[in-house]
Amino acid sequence: MSGGRFITLDGPGGVGKSTVAAAVVELLRAEGLPVYATREPSDSPLGNLARHGTDEYRGMSMACLIAADRYRHVEQEIRPALARGEIVVCDRYVPSSLVLQVMDGVPRDVVWELNRHADMPDLAVIVNAREDVITKRLEARGTHSRYEREERGTQRECAHYYEAARFLMAAGVRVVQMDASTAEAEDVARAVVAAITESWTRGA
Repeated sequence: MSGGRFITLDGPGGVGKSTVAAAVVELLRAEGLPVYATREPSDSPLGNLARHGTDEYRGMSMACLIAADRYRHVEQEIRPALARGEIVVCDRYVPSSLVLQVMDGVPRDVVWELNRHADMPDLAVIVNAREDVITKRLEARGTHSRYEREERGTQRECAHYYEAARFLMAAGVRVVQMDASTAEAEDVARAVVAAITESWTRGA
């Protein structure tokens, strides 16, 4: 594999997505590949406002805040890393907006319109799992946002990610879905790296 590629990982809170993303980065680096690890909301002042403002900002205000951070993130970090020939692995991207902002009451078409001008990934990985599995993981680690604290939040989030995957595939985005219900994070990460390798072989 050579040349810059853009990989995103999304999934419900508590599914282990960030652990998988970190493992993917390590596996790729172990193969001697240049990797740029990043996340959304980004670590910029704008991204931190969104990350720590989920209780204050809702609906369209949060959707616009996330989209604004995304466009800055693309321009300031993602495109430069790709231009250097690095593999960008981003923990959360547009799929999360198509879930969390929709859960927040913003119509999916509006969320898409806010985000469709952002660079789409070469491969969008969505990690999902059974609701009961995620619920146990959240109970063990605690909730991180109001989305995870909402009644039936996990059930809704899991369902919305399946819908987001279908929506993005219909829009021409290459999506691969991973089930983390019984697999360890390292095993899911290996499957993700295999999917990335396959995308190179297919000329993504």
